[in-house]
Amino acid sequence: MIPIGDNDSDRTTTPIINYLLIGLNIFVFIYYQSFGTNDAFTLSYATVPGEILSGKDITTNGLGITPIPVYATIFTAMFMHGGIGHIAGNMLYLWIFGDNLENRMGHIKYLVFYLLTGVIATLAHVFASDFTGQDVLIPSLGASGAISGVLGGYLILFPANKVRVLAFVFTITVPAFVTLGLWIGLQFLSGWESLGTQGGGVAYAAHIGGFVAGICLVRLFAGKVPKSALP
Repeated sequence: MIPIGDNDSDRTTTPIINYLLIGLNIFVFIYYQSFGTNDAFTLSYATVPGEILSGKDITTNGLGITPIPVYATIFTAMFMHGGIGHIAGNMLYLWIFGDNLENRMGHIKYLVFYLLTGVIATLAHVFASDFTGQDVLIPSLGASGAISGVLGGYLILFPANKVRVLAFVFTITVPAFVTLGLWIGLQFLSGWESLGTQGGGVAYAAHIGGFVAGICLVRLFAGKVPKSALP
């Protein structure tokens, strides 16, 4: 099931941070990454688990020189993507689910929440890569970890919210806890099957780590969950 929209009837503010995040991701992908073809930029600014673990820039295995502190790549990698399909899917999820969180949290808190869950997601991938024996010199990039945090927060704040999804050739409406429950279940299943590796080019540990971080931190940023929001 692919989500294509949700119920925004309770939104009272313009989600300017969400729009800026989407715009920045698209700008970096087009201007700096040249639609994903600028390998030199990607290999210099993506997160390399081995660099985060050692704190040192690594230039073997085709990796580029990182002109910024290696820990800063945790942030730069959040705004980079591997291809059109990668960024399109991420921005679709951010467009649908991010505005509701920003409306509840406020602009600044939402931005901090987004970045913080993205950092936690990346660190989850870094340590999972090391723990499971994955090649720690494989670069990681994408907004998926931070967006997973948004999905985790959405699940807690709006579990009964109606989400329109595309199921095969039909459009149906289901509660958010069904859509997001199936999504995180798939991440756990796929992550287990890949034994923590970046199977198929997907960092499942980052998705799971970001989602769990979103669940755990959302009340800190948005306050108590109204009883009316519960399914």
